[in-house]
Amino acid sequence: MGALGQVLLWLQLCVLTRAAYKIWVPNTDFDTAANWSQNRTPCAGAAVEFSADKMVSVLVQERHSITSMLLPLDGEFVLASEAGFSAADTSSALDCSAGAAALFLDPDRFSWYDPRLWRSGDAVHGLFSVDAERVPCHHDDVVFPPDVSFRVGLGPGARTMRVRSVWALGQKYTLNEDLAAFLESRAGRLRFHGPGALSVDPEACVDPSGCVCGNVEVQPWICAALLQPLGSRCPSAACHDALRPQGQCCDLCGAIVSLTHGPAFDLEQYRARLLQNFLTLGQVPQPTLFLPQPQYQGLQIAVSKVPRPPRLGEATGTEADTEIQVVLAETGPEMGSAGRLARSLLADVAEHGVALGILSATLRESGVPLGGGSAAGMEGPGSPVGLAGAVVAALLLLLLAMAGVLLLHRRGRLRWRRSDETAPALAGPPLSFHNPLFNVAGSVELTPAGQVDARNTSQSYFVNPVFAEAEA
Repeated sequence: MGALGQVLLWLQLCVLTRAAYKIWVPNTDFDTAANWSQNRTPCAGAAVEFSADKMVSVLVQERHSITSMLLPLDGEFVLASEAGFSAADTSSALDCSAGAAALFLDPDRFSWYDPRLWRSGDAVHGLFSVDAERVPCHHDDVVFPPDVSFRVGLGPGARTMRVRSVWALGQKYTLNEDLAAFLESRAGRLRFHGPGALSVDPEACVDPSGCVCGNVEVQPWICAALLQPLGSRCPSAACHDALRPQGQCCDLCGAIVSLTHGPAFDLEQYRARLLQNFLTLGQVPQPTLFLPQPQYQGLQIAVSKVPRPPRLGEATGTEADTEIQVVLAETGPEMGSAGRLARSLLADVAEHGVALGILSATLRESGVPLGGGSAAGMEGPGSPVGLAGAVVAALLLLLLAMAGVLLLHRRGRLRWRRSDETAPALAGPPLSFHNPLFNVAGSVELTPAGQVDARNTSQSYFVNPVFAEAEA
């Protein structure tokens, strides 16, 4: 079995054991157009130049006809079967622009901390990872494909990256002694550089509720590498009150559901439940297939265990120091689907939380879109639409009350006194007496809300002779 077959077999074993793995994406192959200054491989008769002060390993898979080549001071060319170079006749090189040499781009531009340079081996359409978890976590297996050449920068600082295992050049490294020997060899120095270090810890994540990624301390480097092409600035979110989940470099629009859980919670089962019960139309025949429900088009979900920030008045170091973070990110033109799905998840927790091992759930939701965009399902009490409706309703009630007062005044049922009018003085003693029958002091009974006390609706009465004479 070849090296590629061994890697594929090992990846299948990772799936069976529920181990996560990250695959390195870029390469330093000669036949990759993105590695050249003109964004194309050197054409026939071209002049080829490599930076003289760079170390690089280059895989060549095809035959190339060139006029000249400037080689680096230290490096290697790995020739595949039937690959090679030959001298070209400049008079017949009609497809090359005159005087434009093909420059091989800086091989040191690829950083371990750049989330764009990694691919998750168990990726599912509709699910994503926050930025800090796109880079290998402490319990991840790392794979460098054996059929390409590569070069990785191990960070700007002397920090050790810890992963579960490393697969490079067809060899799996699970012991630090073996990995250190490879990194110090010529093959290792051609492929790994920088002040950082790399170590392995073969302990797998055996907690059914998942494990924390462990990249909190290096997240500033992760965000710096991710935002470097954008001038180190986050793009503006398309909504008011945007959210920033734990592990994310920039704000986003959508909702965040935070779950506290017990020992019966299973992260992978809950992730599958989200896909099958809420996001997809029916059962998912294969893990990588995803047919979203129409109301959730453009919605991406990330589910992972993260450190739980201490609550107000809570001491740090408590047992429940982690929680499950469910991020619902809206990427489509219409917004509101994240809030609808988040409320559905809360209802699901209220109904099935005990069986799922979920103890509680909280929700945070971003505001309405900027610029008056579509926000179906977001007309909540905190939105401008809900506020305008409340103001209009209050004005209508005020107008109706004023009209009712004027109507009662015109019919003589409501009178008000002018400021210059005085109330007539009472002549003589008050026509009343102390009636012990109705003088029950300090006895107040409140009936429950929504109920009517039948004793207060009695129509019985008696005639008081004192008032009867006065009226006569």
